[in-house]
Amino acid sequence: MSEATETVASGEPGLWGSLKPYLEKESLAAFFLGVSSGFPYAMIGATLTTRLAQDGIDKKTVTAFTLAFLVYNLKVFWAWIVDGVHLPLIGRLGQRVSWMIVAGLAVIAAVVNLALIDPSADIAATATAAILVGIAGATFDIVIDAYRIETLKPYQLGTGSGMSQYGWRIGSAGAGALALLVAARTDWSMAYIACASFALPAMLTALILGEPARHRAAAARRGLAQVWQSIAGPFSEFFQRNGALVVLLFILVHKIGDTLANLTFRLLFDDLGFSNDEIAIYDVGVGFWAYLIGIFIGGAAYARLGLKKSVLIALVLMCVSNLSFAGLAAAGHSNLGMAAAIGFENAASGFGGVVVVAYFSALCDLRFTAAQYALISASASVVGRFATGTTAGGLIEGMGYVNFYLLTTLLALPGIVLFWWMSRIGLVDAAMGSAGGGKDGNAETPG
Repeated sequence: MSEATETVASGEPGLWGSLKPYLEKESLAAFFLGVSSGFPYAMIGATLTTRLAQDGIDKKTVTAFTLAFLVYNLKVFWAWIVDGVHLPLIGRLGQRVSWMIVAGLAVIAAVVNLALIDPSADIAATATAAILVGIAGATFDIVIDAYRIETLKPYQLGTGSGMSQYGWRIGSAGAGALALLVAARTDWSMAYIACASFALPAMLTALILGEPARHRAAAARRGLAQVWQSIAGPFSEFFQRNGALVVLLFILVHKIGDTLANLTFRLLFDDLGFSNDEIAIYDVGVGFWAYLIGIFIGGAAYARLGLKKSVLIALVLMCVSNLSFAGLAAAGHSNLGMAAAIGFENAASGFGGVVVVAYFSALCDLRFTAAQYALISASASVVGRFATGTTAGGLIEGMGYVNFYLLTTLLALPGIVLFWWMSRIGLVDAAMGSAGGGKDGNAETPG
């Protein structure tokens, strides 16, 4: 059995033994990396949805903006550059550190650019700016994910994934709340400019810690054939594994319903008449704490039950969570209903984020961390994001919110069945990569 499917206890009894893994420098680094990873998502996700809705943009146009997220799904095509291209001058800081600084600066510039555009005056320019944020944010994510995986030891993947999710939620919710509060008191331009500072935690973390201990530099490539091999190598290695195609199918379908539902919540809140302050309190505030609780429970479940059982539980919880929004849509404007729906959904997402990210991280080969995790993470949401951008607005207008969220619940069922089957026949273990401790992954346990 791969080490990635079982976690290792700290070896110390009591509360300190439970808390110590979260205070290790690698886990703390994962937290700060997560903070910076989460904020670009908020800038072109829920925050932009609210901004466009308040500017009177119609639903089909608003939901079409979620296509900007598809840039994240295309990052697999340039992730190999982060693995193999050494930046001049700043590259002396190290492959991962130099790319972290450059990508972070690009995100800051892209967010400021989006801040300076008025959607009601030029919707095309707004779309272009959102795509640029997506490109910069996707590149930032490539570097952040590779740095996190290579910094964590195999036994820390569960804890590190949890800390990364804590950070991601703080970055996403913090940027979202800051944007709403600043926009309500000044304007949206100032709100976006203020949020650009959320790129700094990852950049500072890389500068302080330096290159990851488990980073394996890609070999220098010369000539077209060798360059092509550096591009194709990460994919050929993955697809040569036993059950790789089935694993990829699971990655593609497991989050369709959840993604389709999540990217439409702000439309529901706007149509139900919730104010910015109510959204900040109940969506961002209650959701934030529920997410943190979900992460804690997910980490405990991962430690107690192992990866396979905890992932299966997470998939069921994320499926059921969509039903709560069907209930909210039926109930109408209700602060209690909004708090309950957001609370359950975020707790389920927090739980799932820990165990699913740990699983996906363990699938990587350390020689191709950036490219392979880009493939995995991009595939995980591409179908849901494409469906949201092309059909969600029309579906909501045609069938109503209640039936729409019931549909998203049904779309989550295939992922549950597929992972259960993969666990039964041993494919979860068979497809693990060296980042999870297999295939000369330098598996370690805490001493």
